[in-house]
Amino acid sequence: MKLVRYHDAAGTIHYGNEHDDGRITRLLGDIFSETTDTGQDAEVSKQLAPVEPRDIICIGLNYRKHAIEGNQPIPENPIVFMKNSGALQHPGDPIVLPRKLRSDKVDYECELAVIIGKPCHNVSKADALDYVLGYTCANDVSARDWQKNGGGGQWCRGKMFATFCPLGPRLITADEITDPNSLGIRTVLNGETMQDWNTNDMIFDVPTLIEFLSSSTHLAPGTVILTGTPHGVGAARTPPVFLQHGDSVTVEIDGIGSLTNPVVEEGND
Repeated sequence: MKLVRYHDAAGTIHYGNEHDDGRITRLLGDIFSETTDTGQDAEVSKQLAPVEPRDIICIGLNYRKHAIEGNQPIPENPIVFMKNSGALQHPGDPIVLPRKLRSDKVDYECELAVIIGKPCHNVSKADALDYVLGYTCANDVSARDWQKNGGGGQWCRGKMFATFCPLGPRLITADEITDPNSLGIRTVLNGETMQDWNTNDMIFDVPTLIEFLSSSTHLAPGTVILTGTPHGVGAARTPPVFLQHGDSVTVEIDGIGSLTNPVVEEGND
């Protein structure tokens, strides 16, 4: 199923089932337990990120070629950091370049997002995908100056500015993606492809990440895991390419779709 979340004309939030012909029908119930398709056409006033995250857990340096382009050693364990829920952004809404805590080095990162669908604790790698509700596109927007120099060695300050976690446009349920580590993934900036690789280059695949993150740790339904980005980020280019007011950035993942957001300066959004 292709799940979408949306506002109707009255501003009420609903879930819908997006059909192959683009038609959306309204769902009733809880996506983390059971839903019923009403068959009624959805009144979509505005499409939202497909989930409102419980937690946003992110993995750094998880593609081999990305580690190589940054001259970084292959990590022995997943590198974990967090975004807060205030970083969430919806499809089509702007990525806002910070100006109060100014950054002139805001970067794109296309990522596969994994949404946990049921309580997850000490899960084995063999069973890990049974705990996945589905997958969506994510952009792990990153202020490189704050990430590297302004966080006291922690990455979170540069990763959790408002709008720095676009998600969408839809959630593809796990039954439709049998292998999340065989998906083409891309970033397109102003029509130019900047990243173009495959999730099979992950150092730690999705089942390994779920096993690691759930070990001695509770992952609640609605937890979103960002699984890392491939090579081609703006900071690694010569010269570097950072997001600018007026840009348009798209994350594409095969089998999921395209997530597009414009870019604006804070104060112009």
